[in-house]
Order: sequence, then C-alpha cells, then structure tokens
Amino acid sequence: MASREDLLDVAELFKALGDGSRMSILNALLCSELCVCDLTMILKMTQSAVSHQLRVLRGAKIVKSRKEGKNVYYSLDDPHIAMLIETGFEHVREERGGRCVMSCKAQTGRSQS
Repeated sequence: MASREDLLDVAELFKALGDGSRMSILNALLCSELCVCDLTMILKMTQSAVSHQLRVLRGAKIVKSRKEGKNVYYSLDDPHIAMLIETGFEHVREERGGRCVMSCKAQTGRSQS
C-alpha cells in the first residue's frame, strides 16, 4: 500500500494535469521540445497564459526547461510523464469508441523528432 506522502504527491501531480490548457501544452510537448513562442502559435494562447501554465507544470516537475540564447525550450521532464499522458489518451479514446487524437505532424506541421 502506498504511503500517505506518496498519495499526496500523486494527488498533486494529477491536480497539475487537471487543466485543459496545461494538457494542450503537454500534448504539444509530446511531439517535440518547444519554446513559448512556438506554443503560443500552436495553441492560439497568449504568451502570458502559456508562461503561467508552464510555471505550474515546472513546479510539479512535469516539464523541464533549457535556455538557448534568448529562448527557453520546454520538454517533458521524463519518459514517465509521456507514458502517463499517452495512457490517459488511450483511456479516453476507449471510452469514446476509439476516436483518435491528432498526430504531432497535423498539430505542428512538422514530423515528430
């Protein structure tokens, strides 16, 4: 049985995942590492909204960042996060009769890297 601390940590993880905007960001990051400017264009969100959601995701250790010049690039923190998100998509697709989610290429206009 999981410890009380583990239960609370998992609850915090799912709380951070429990927002449509954050899930849209994570869905885009499943495809590739992106900067805030890329995410604003892909998701049609303001820079401040994307930055706010990324702060929440970084605080929950769901995404990580790296700086290159003036740009900060974001990616999923580790493979477990990608597996968790993919499992969530599989679950809802099953509930909806198998309807697919858009591919990375369809979303971003480029192939998965």
